[in-house]
Order: sequence, then structure tokens, then C-alpha cells
Amino acid sequence: MTGHTYRQLFRTPEFTPLFLSAAAQTAAGTVSGLALGTLVYRATDSPLLSAVSMFGPSLAQVLGATFFLSGADRLPPRSALTGLSLAFAAATTVLALPGLPVWGVFAVVLLQGLIASLGGGVRWGLLNEILTKDGYLPGRSLFNMLSGLMQIIGFAAGGALVTVLSPRPVLLLAALLYTAAAVITRLGLTVRPPRAAGPPSVAATRRTNAVLWSSRPRRLTYLGLWLPNGLVVGCEALFVSYDPDAAGTLFACGALGMLAGDLTVGRLVPPAMRSRLATPLLLLLATPYAFFALRPALPLAAVCAALASVGFGASLVQQERLMSLTPPELSGHALGLHSAGMLTMQGVGAALAGAVAQLTSPATAMTLMALTSIAVTLTLAAAGRADAEREAKDFGRVSG
Repeated sequence: MTGHTYRQLFRTPEFTPLFLSAAAQTAAGTVSGLALGTLVYRATDSPLLSAVSMFGPSLAQVLGATFFLSGADRLPPRSALTGLSLAFAAATTVLALPGLPVWGVFAVVLLQGLIASLGGGVRWGLLNEILTKDGYLPGRSLFNMLSGLMQIIGFAAGGALVTVLSPRPVLLLAALLYTAAAVITRLGLTVRPPRAAGPPSVAATRRTNAVLWSSRPRRLTYLGLWLPNGLVVGCEALFVSYDPDAAGTLFACGALGMLAGDLTVGRLVPPAMRSRLATPLLLLLATPYAFFALRPALPLAAVCAALASVGFGASLVQQERLMSLTPPELSGHALGLHSAGMLTMQGVGAALAGAVAQLTSPATAMTLMALTSIAVTLTLAAAGRADAEREAKDFGRVSG
């Protein structure tokens, strides 16, 4: 990539407002997640409930992907993104209400997940539309780096604010950030028609999901995007119960590592080498958490979290492959399915890790989740190699 590629992205019409609205949205999600996880842990002293409160919205993504995802290509992008941000602002305000019972918290968390299931497809489909075909990966890389930076700031500031104030005022701050994202989207983006004709429907969602899932290479790519990532996020979901006073620091170090990984993959690695990095990066994503069996003190735990998160750069390589396997008219739906599936598996990973931690300890659960992620990554890599060898043999027979 050339040295001025990122500057060129910001000169692309509509890229900057989409970028800034995503920044506000990510900061809001980071701050509210930490505040809510702390609030629930203080009320229940439960690693499971704390983890699910932070990542629980992700569990509802599977419902959204099943019923609503056709809206990613069938709704006007500006109106959809503005409405989604305002809905998150309202839901987060409800979470800040004093006296809200724990069951009420999880009801709102479920609603947030249903709302969020549409957001990824709309945003990334619009990004794919705004940028040229060869601009998507550096553009998504920049968004991922933004996410890492906003998480560093959000977790550091959120951790300090939760300590100095209390979780509820921090949730109200997050609601204001969601509102700011809605304003930026409404004023900064132009009116665009939907990418696909027809109204959103459950039937259309299921048909397109079936088409996307029917290809074995796409299936393997989706599983590689969802499973190792979700299992490792289960490790991160236990930061609050592993060290309640330093959870913000651990999250911020993880975000720093993610920022470094996305910068390296998106800007520094040549395209010819990039396609071979998915499996090594996924192994890096999990391996450092295996060392939590030793119950490391905060400095070493922070280093492990940062090093592991470099491996999140694998998603850029996998998304590039997904786009190469997907027709352009299905790009928003395909990216939405990736986002919804990934977030769903993150919620499953958080719940599973929390349940194991409840029975054992946070350190033991993190180690088991890491080892499972390594096993899944190696299994998927072996399946991919077998497919490649089969295709090479078939091509050889046809050529002969």
C-alpha cells in the first residue's frame, strides 16, 4: 500500500462522517459495556452474569440474522443508521434508571442485540458502496484501528469514571455518545437508495442466508470469522471477575494490541503475503490466554492481553476472502451475516466462559477457552487445506 492511501480515504465523499459516527458508536458501546458489567457484578457477585451483561447483546444477534438481516441491503442506509443509534441511546438511558432489576437489565440487553443485528450489515455494506473494490480492505482496516483506539480511550476513561462516580452516570454519558452518532449520520451522509429491491422480510433474509451458506468455501470462511474470535472474547469477558479493579486496564491493553494488529495487516503487509496470515494470527489470538493458568499478576496479564489481540487482524484477511467469494449485490447481507454471527459467538463465548468460571475460576476458564480456540483454528485450517488439495486434483484431471 502507498503511504497516502489513508489520506485518500478521507477525501472520499461520505467516508469521514461514516467514520466519525462509528467512532462515537464504538466509544459509547465500550463505556456502557464496562459500566454495565461493573454494575451487575457489584449487584450479583457473579462472573457469569457480569460477562453476559457486557456481551449479552451479542447473543441476540442470531435472532436478528435469522429474521431481519435482509434490511441491510433493503433499507436506506442513512435513515437506518440514524434510527439504530437513537434506539441504542434510548435503551442505554433505560439501563441507567435506578432500581432497574437484574431481569430488566437483561431484557434491555436482549433488545439491544436485536437492534444491533442490523447495524453491521448496513454500515459495512455502505462502506463497500462508498469505496472502490480495492479500497474496502484499507477502509475496513482504518475502521478497525478506530475501534481499537476508541476502546483504549473508552475503557481507560470508563474505568476511571466508574471508580470516581458510579456506573449509572457513565451509562448516561454513553447514551449521549449514541445520540451524537445519530446526529453525525443524519447530517453527514447523503440520501441513498437501498442496494436491493423489495421490502425487508423474514423470507428474504432466510433465502439470502441459504444462498450465502450454500458454498463450502464461504461456510469455512464464516466459521473462521466466528468461532476462534468468539471463544477468545469469552476470555476477555472475564477481565472484570479476574481483576475487578484493573479490568479497564486489561481491556485497554487488549484494544491497543488490536490496533497494532489492524495497522500491520491493513497497511504494512503486502497483499501476496496477507492471504497466508489468517491461521497464524488466529493462533496468536488464543495462545497468550493459555498462560492465564498461571494466574499472572496485572503487568504480565496486560502484556498477554495486548499480544493476543494483535491476532484480531486475522478478520481483515478473512473478510477480504469473503468479499471475493460474494456477489456485489449481496455484500451488505454477507457482511451483516459475518458481523451478526461473530457477535453471536462472542455472546456465546462470554456465557460459556462465565459458566466455567462460576464452577472453577476466571483464570481456569480463560485457559480452557484459549485451548478450545486453538483446536478449532487448527481443525478449520486442515479442512481448508483439504479443499484446496481436492480442487487442485480436480483441475489436474480436467486439464489432463
